[in-house]
Amino acid sequence: MAYIGSKPADAVLETDDITDGVITTSKLADNSVTTAKTSYSDAPFRNIIINGDMSIAQRGTSASITTSGYYTIDRFNMPINTMGTFTVSQSTDVPTGQGFSNSSKYDCTTADASPSAGDFIRFEQYVEAQNLQYLKFGTSNAQSLTLSFWVKSNKTGTYIAELRNFDGGRTICNSYTINASNTWEKKTITVSGDTTGSFNNDNGLGLACIFWLGAGTDFTSGTLNTTWNSNTNANRAVGQVNLADSTANEWYVTGVQLEAGTTASDFEFLPYDVNLQRCQRYFQKSYQYASTGYPSSDGYQRATVEFNTTMRSSPTLSFTDGGTGGSSIGSGGNIDGFFNTYGSLSASGSGTFNWTASAELWLVQ
Repeated sequence: MAYIGSKPADAVLETDDITDGVITTSKLADNSVTTAKTSYSDAPFRNIIINGDMSIAQRGTSASITTSGYYTIDRFNMPINTMGTFTVSQSTDVPTGQGFSNSSKYDCTTADASPSAGDFIRFEQYVEAQNLQYLKFGTSNAQSLTLSFWVKSNKTGTYIAELRNFDGGRTICNSYTINASNTWEKKTITVSGDTTGSFNNDNGLGLACIFWLGAGTDFTSGTLNTTWNSNTNANRAVGQVNLADSTANEWYVTGVQLEAGTTASDFEFLPYDVNLQRCQRYFQKSYQYASTGYPSSDGYQRATVEFNTTMRSSPTLSFTDGGTGGSSIGSGGNIDGFFNTYGSLSASGSGTFNWTASAELWLVQ
């Protein structure tokens, strides 16, 4: 552009300086605006959390819990230690207009208003270490992490969300507040990358994403650990409300997303089949009876099953006999499938059974 006299000094263009419709797509040259200049991340599989929309529940949609374990929503462990009784379920109560169909619900059915020192109740997911190498933890280039989620409860007040680097023995905890009773609220927490603790490059537990719901003084008597430090239990849940103090209490969560960077992008929805397959790396089950087929002349027959996807590790297998004759006398498997051998079969009979295969990661304390 030509100027009469001196060229005006460059000025910073603010949002308020632009009238709607002035800058259109046709006026922008190809590649003139890069992803680095936008706040939105479109990287595929940017969500470190699997099944954060709570849509997959292979084990069932409701369970009453008094001990730690995987019960309903896939990939989320539900640790509890003598802190009341809760019914956990896959709920259809979701924030309006956000695209979610399901949430995870905790409903207190037996209260514990005065928990013992070592009591706790949490909701958490564990991430394989080999999936976290790009975060560059343990180096000066460690990437920040942003956790975002939707939450609702009648129990307002302070809650704690914790990220725990299991390989490095490090942890960081942040509080968030449920402000309005029985109202869906979106929360966002950003933490710096850990320049000290690194992740092993293996299929073991690397990172835990933990939502505290209640805790005794073993976990609340210190000072909340708001920067990456060596794990000290007393500093992990300071200020946490007690969701177990009344049978009127409920807590819902959905849209859990953990991603690299300092900005929370829109929740990354995946097709149902993709989400299911990712969950099946850690847990698979039969949806109808498997069968050995007809036996050999000595009454033995073996069924072989190939898993839907390669599992994280050789799974723990569990069988429920179908009651059609014979009995299981031996089984074995690896990350790709298993065999189950039946004996004492009649000439025209076959062994039938249901099965589960679990290769879940596990951390309770």
